[in-house]
Amino acid sequence: MTEQKKHRTIRSFVKREGRLTPGQQRAIDELWPKYALDDAKTVIDLDKLFNRKAPKVIEIGFGNGASLAEMAKNQPEHDFLGIEVHRPGVGQLLNLIEQEQLSNLRVACTDAVELLKHRITDNSLARLQLYFPDPWHKKRHHKRRIIQPEFVKLLAQKIKPNGHLHMATDWQHYAEQMLEDVSENTDFQNCAEHDYIPRPDYRPLTKFEQRGHKLGHGVWDLLYKRQ
Repeated sequence: MTEQKKHRTIRSFVKREGRLTPGQQRAIDELWPKYALDDAKTVIDLDKLFNRKAPKVIEIGFGNGASLAEMAKNQPEHDFLGIEVHRPGVGQLLNLIEQEQLSNLRVACTDAVELLKHRITDNSLARLQLYFPDPWHKKRHHKRRIIQPEFVKLLAQKIKPNGHLHMATDWQHYAEQMLEDVSENTDFQNCAEHDYIPRPDYRPLTKFEQRGHKLGHGVWDLLYKRQ
């Protein structure tokens, strides 16, 4: 009897749900209808979502949301959609949106790959941000990393010409893989003179990153322009 090997579907996450604080639960209960996307399968009209025409930015995996909220506050001329599957982080960001009255930031709690495939129109994003994704540092787990040639091809469809793909990681091997996989896609051009760029001013320095710097850890930023 022969066995057929199934290709593994790349997902943007592995579920590691933490316990919600009362404040996070309240945010999800009360603020979800105002600031979060519904679970519909229909294509999202991003201009209608934000009630205006402006450059649209998606960030995959925003963690606790502090960095993304700061970015939205500092760039009011851009509209941001943050995607995160871990509800404590979603609750935290909903609270920040309400506290700062950020009209240019919305939240989705879903698999980013599926959302991009089915709900985001092609050539619609000014920037796609992927900061410190799970590095899956064990060699046998590298196939689980979100940055793979197939996913890069999907990103090239969703980012508009002259738009940007910005990634950051504190794992050198993952940075090297990102560099290889994205550079092989002819729809993208590396904006760096020598592979990587200094952290741009628009990307806030996270607490996680600050701790890493104190321990002597490196961080690699990669910026590509959609051709």
